[in-house]
Amino acid sequence: MGLRVGHATRVGDGWLTGTTVVLAPEGGAVAAVDVRGGGPATRETDALDPRNAVERIEAVVLSGGSAYGLDTAAGVMGWLEERGRGTRVGPGAADVVPVVPAACVFDLGRGGDFRARPDAAMGRAAVGAAAASEPGAPVAQGCVGAGTGAVVGLLKGGLGTASTVLDSGITVAALVVANAAGSVLHPGTGALYGELILGGGRTASPPAEAHEAARQRLAEAAARNAPPPRNTTLAMVATDAVLTRAQAQKLAGVGHDGIARAVRPVHLLNDGDTVFALATAARPLPATDRLALNEVLAAGADTVTRAIVRAVRAARPVDAPGGTWPAYSELYGEP
Repeated sequence: MGLRVGHATRVGDGWLTGTTVVLAPEGGAVAAVDVRGGGPATRETDALDPRNAVERIEAVVLSGGSAYGLDTAAGVMGWLEERGRGTRVGPGAADVVPVVPAACVFDLGRGGDFRARPDAAMGRAAVGAAAASEPGAPVAQGCVGAGTGAVVGLLKGGLGTASTVLDSGITVAALVVANAAGSVLHPGTGALYGELILGGGRTASPPAEAHEAARQRLAEAAARNAPPPRNTTLAMVATDAVLTRAQAQKLAGVGHDGIARAVRPVHLLNDGDTVFALATAARPLPATDRLALNEVLAAGADTVTRAIVRAVRAARPVDAPGGTWPAYSELYGEP
């Protein structure tokens, strides 16, 4: 669908954080956002309201660093300006204002240094990595980019992706940063909620002895860690369908259904749960079906759930000065 993804990651010497940029094709993409968490750290989300003037955007930034991490968008904005990409505001080709929506997860201090957080330079590095990649190239998952310092419940969180191609030929994809205050684990069995909902060949619960050992490990880790004060799950649902801004807004909204299937509870006061939607407008919806958008919406929710599962399964354990977080694969094994 022409989107490119780039990460900037920093680990060690007090750092455990990063930034991820999703770069639209030249000319931008239709975009929307739905914010449902009680403690969001966001930038330029009002510009995406369908009632407002911005028709297309060039990039979206997901980052660690809580509200401090919003500085990363300035680096992306500068990179875009240098290339004349943005909303034209004057007669010259370079007279542009790039609109760069951004949202951040809380990971402050998890590497040991509260002040080790992403800045404009990290945003520029991430958008540069995105530009250097090929459209459709595989996206690194797990403890990379904005998922570097992510924690979900008592487990190490991370970044995950998923996609599907509908019978119409339209592609729907999701990229998620799983950093929730809620849990992704069924408390009685250790199964991932997302896999229980969607199946995918992994509906069986882990062995009882593995779950009991995992519960003990998680309890030990929780006793050593400070209580997580703030968390957020970020998601982006993207499609190559031709969508209006209002339709993209609906797609962003149903993306939260995908989060709610995989994380419990969600949308708390100490979450900043935010879902963006991007449409690159390469394939029109089937003209003969006035409800054709429904298939895109349903796939959007499902891909968000799958991406959260992949984020958790791709994460690796972290033992840092700021805390210790086991990984699901370490506790329960690989699929």
